[in-house]
Amino acid sequence: MGRAFQNRKESMAKTSDQKAKVYSKYGREIYVCAKSGGVDPNGNLALRSLIDKAKKDQVPTHVIDKAIDKAKGGGGEDFDTARYEGFGPGNTMVIVDCLSDNPNRTFGDVRTCFNKVKCKIGGQGSVSHMFDHSAIFVFDGTDEEAVLEALMMADVDVTDIELEDGKVTVFTPNTEYGKAKAALTEAFGEVEFDVDEIQFVAQNMTAIEGDDVDQFDRFLDLLNDLEDVQRVYHNAEY
Repeated sequence: MGRAFQNRKESMAKTSDQKAKVYSKYGREIYVCAKSGGVDPNGNLALRSLIDKAKKDQVPTHVIDKAIDKAKGGGGEDFDTARYEGFGPGNTMVIVDCLSDNPNRTFGDVRTCFNKVKCKIGGQGSVSHMFDHSAIFVFDGTDEEAVLEALMMADVDVTDIELEDGKVTVFTPNTEYGKAKAALTEAFGEVEFDVDEIQFVAQNMTAIEGDDVDQFDRFLDLLNDLEDVQRVYHNAEY
């Protein structure tokens, strides 16, 4: 499962234009998270994790601060979450998570991306049943048994634990995110997480090759260019 998860990690931005898009996406997500759950990271675990992730992705502090200050004002835009599912090139399965202030526009934009690569957007639940909605933690470690014991003692429902190259990867249901993170921190101190997030993890991968690879890369580029798109999950294996 760990390798499959790595296949779905978004690539780091390589140009200033791409970085600006990444900053914009983080700014919107931080704003929504702070507005809904509180602007204090100490009292809003999701916000604190999101800020940590943004910093790891080299999002400037002023972008983070601006989003939080905007949330403090109480005004601003109202964004709603939107999730779209469908089939990509090579019969791959794709989930697209968005934050939108205009769901009709967002749906049209996402559908256009599917159409441009001659693929079809599906209805709700058309592919998500083939993914696990998981909380994922990756950190330095050498003893997965000790990690499992700490989580079990905290009554955390653990889906899987892997140990590879000095890194422990923990998978739990998304609903166990807060409890799992608290248990790991209590047992091992201030853990430095390489990965600390909730994702959709495919139960089975679909190998793609030839023209499907080029089409799939184009498809991802089209989706990631949309301002409303926050995350893209898929089961493509190159």
